[in-house]
Amino acid sequence: MDSLVVNNIRQRPVRALVSVAGVALGVCLVMLFTGLARGMSNEMQRRSSNLKAEILFTRSGGMELTTSTANLSTVYAERLREIEGVGMAVPVIRYVFQGGRFGFEHVEGVEWDQFAQMNEMQLVSGRAPQEFDEVVIDETKARNNQTGVGGTLNLFGGKPYRIVGVYTPESGARVKMSLAAMQDALQAPNKCSYILVKARDDADASALARHIDETLPGNKIQFTRDLVTNIEKNIPYLGVFLRTLVVLSAIVSALVVMLAMYTTITERTREIGMLKALGASRGYIVSVIEKEALLISLLGLVAGFVVSLVAGYLIERIYGLVFEYGWTWAVVAALIGVGGCARRTLSGRPRRQPRSGERALLRVIGRL
Repeated sequence: MDSLVVNNIRQRPVRALVSVAGVALGVCLVMLFTGLARGMSNEMQRRSSNLKAEILFTRSGGMELTTSTANLSTVYAERLREIEGVGMAVPVIRYVFQGGRFGFEHVEGVEWDQFAQMNEMQLVSGRAPQEFDEVVIDETKARNNQTGVGGTLNLFGGKPYRIVGVYTPESGARVKMSLAAMQDALQAPNKCSYILVKARDDADASALARHIDETLPGNKIQFTRDLVTNIEKNIPYLGVFLRTLVVLSAIVSALVVMLAMYTTITERTREIGMLKALGASRGYIVSVIEKEALLISLLGLVAGFVVSLVAGYLIERIYGLVFEYGWTWAVVAALIGVGGCARRTLSGRPRRQPRSGERALLRVIGRL
């Protein structure tokens, strides 16, 4: 029977390839979108974890995932340094804008010496930004953009900025300029988006946060470890979108395989008639059709995984987006691919009662 299934596919290669492509499409949709969401989430968590400050001091609305405003006075940095237990307080402006090859980008304005000292960062080439048209970037940004010291970046609606340094490790935004340059660009003198607060070695971060809240009430205090917990919680309805995508992928794969099974029957009236004339039972004929559908599903599953891995690699190299595939979603994609086959493969032995999907096939076969 196995040779009969393979020969059936070889006899109509175009239909088989289209069916395999339909199953692979459903698998690719699940793998690429979930891999992108997981990669972005983990990347943001890694950059957030490199911040050595324990506390982020800001105002409501000053720090969101896709927006940021400079609504906090830098005077608070001096007042925070006066609080017992505070080791360092560094003001930062974060600016979010639509740019790059995909989505949005972040730029931070910092006092480089203080920021680098707090977060144990160092320049691997070049120097710190000094003039208003100078920036530094991390190694990942330099690699993705294929640029470095001496190159340029267009920020704030196309204004060119000279790259004067490359730093490591990645921490926060990948592009940084001086705090004064950011204040000048946003016309926000003596303002910042938030202040990073690092506790002294002998101070408890939780107790220090309560003390800051009591001393400077009316502001918002966050722990940097909770800054980016999960991208699905920060982007509204992303989880709903991913679940909807999975359902649609399952429907597409199932419809493609069901169509392949139906055309297999309608196009092979002569072959089915010959099998019946030779004494083949309806269950045997249905098992051949289902085995062919299962083989198409497996081929589509393998093709979908291969295309997803290759596409993710190319997109990451070209656009700098990070893909991280998880076993959970891989299993879901596999179930979608194989589940597109209407029913499990029949053993060829007579059965007491055919299932509902097989009864429909039997009715079609019976008319031939």
